Amino acid sequence: MKEVVPIKFNPVSSNKLYIQIYNQILSEIQSGSFKIGDKLPAERELCEQFGVSRAPIRQALSALELNGFIYSRQGEGVYVKNDQPTAHSTFVLEAISPEDIVEARMTLEPLIAKYAAKRATAEDLENLRSTIKKMEEETNQGIYVPETDEQLHNGIAKASHNDLYVNFMAAISNAMKQQKMWKFILDRTVTRADYREVNFNEHKELIEAIEQHDEAEAERLMTDHMQNLYDRYWK
Repeated sequence: MKEVVPIKFNPVSSNKLYIQIYNQILSEIQSGSFKIGDKLPAERELCEQFGVSRAPIRQALSALELNGFIYSRQGEGVYVKNDQPTAHSTFVLEAISPEDIVEARMTLEPLIAKYAAKRATAEDLENLRSTIKKMEEETNQGIYVPETDEQLHNGIAKASHNDLYVNFMAAISNAMKQQKMWKFILDRTVTRADYREVNFNEHKELIEAIEQHDEAEAERLMTDHMQNLYDRYWK
């Protein structure tokens, strides 16, 4: 097995950290500092060199992998696959970043859940029960269907009876669909067997709080759910 090439990266700062990290690593690959087949430094070492947490490192590596520059071996590390861009190599970076998506969801969705608990009608609740039942059946079958998850969150937004919240959620859903990294992240987190049931239970408790019109509890549960998603995605 090849040894890790000793490269010194520069610390980064400001927003969109993962793009800066992506560009620095890609520059080293394209300059020949890292050759095809070379192993990149471990995540912990990259965190130290760039002066950031693990989240933007994982985002940058995910983008590099999606764009075909690197590949990962389970339990071994990350290796250089290609040093030339493909026709789609900028698409991941041009889409709305996962950071912005997560930040928007963590900020908006607890508030949306609060108003859903306050304003949900009998029809709203029946729709939410139907969707959570569908999610339960899928979980019991050992599968995760992102469209069902999306349907539930959009249903909560509709139950808030605030058209702007509905539009916000539609925009967030669209951003997730356009950002290829989002599916890449999901495939490594909530689709895993050890997360599927936890994910369902969090949604189930949230819907129960909305059914009981418990605004504070619905807001708290959505806050916790969003934080848990963040932790699963990036930690």
